[in-house]
Amino acid sequence: MPELRAARAGTAGYCSECRVYHQVRCYRRPDRRGRCQNRRVRPCREGRRRRRVATVIGLVSGVVIVVVWFVFLLTLLKDLGVDITPIVASAGIVGIALGFGAQSIVRDSLSGLFIFLEGQYDVGDTVDLTTSAGTVSGTIERLNLRTTSVRQYDGTLSTVPNGLIEVTNNRTRGWGRAVVDVPVSLDEDPEHVRTVLEELVEEVVSQPPFDAWVRQPPQVLGVTQLTNVAQVMRVAVETEPSHRVDVERLLRAKVVARMSERGIKAPPVVPGMPRPPE
Repeated sequence: MPELRAARAGTAGYCSECRVYHQVRCYRRPDRRGRCQNRRVRPCREGRRRRRVATVIGLVSGVVIVVVWFVFLLTLLKDLGVDITPIVASAGIVGIALGFGAQSIVRDSLSGLFIFLEGQYDVGDTVDLTTSAGTVSGTIERLNLRTTSVRQYDGTLSTVPNGLIEVTNNRTRGWGRAVVDVPVSLDEDPEHVRTVLEELVEEVVSQPPFDAWVRQPPQVLGVTQLTNVAQVMRVAVETEPSHRVDVERLLRAKVVARMSERGIKAPPVVPGMPRPPE
């Protein structure tokens, strides 16, 4: 395909929008008005901006609610004739006592503040949070200074104290890489299989929904593993971060259909190996 060859060659022929935002991440040329036909960049940036705004609103609203209630209680006590001067004067001492007695709360709050300032993740991001109690994976539903709420794949809502988070893996930032391993029989010519796979990926990359999910031309890496019954060919595709699993699933289905169409044999089932459930 000429677009794919142009993408491999360089930036010639691409609009300035793609060069600025994507560093040649799309495969389509400008339309007649010189505008990029690939509109993936702005939706991605706007989605990130919306998630960031939702995160800021959640954090600020939590702080504002605490401050408003504190001021409301002081005002109520003053209207009831209670002298609030000793209360205000002792606030600093109480704060120091709470700092020593509730170190975990202080640690969680400081960690949450730095998570927000550094932009490690926002509401709506898909993450893997490694904590001292294990790994929690899912979508961020709520983030405040003390805790992070994660909705896991099975629907479980997990609340993680920010101070316990050791490593954050964010699956929604930048780009993802879909990797599909294709086992074939040892009798097959690897160059022939490679040619078939290259033809397939060049066809599907311009078809929906792949054209909106794929950022770079797919690469057929060749034989990456050998066993006593099979040779494993690997296909790697740089994708939009939130669609890596979707690309892998659909590409596997395309590969199976093309292998069957071209008569490329799958590796034999080794005796004693459990067969997949029917």
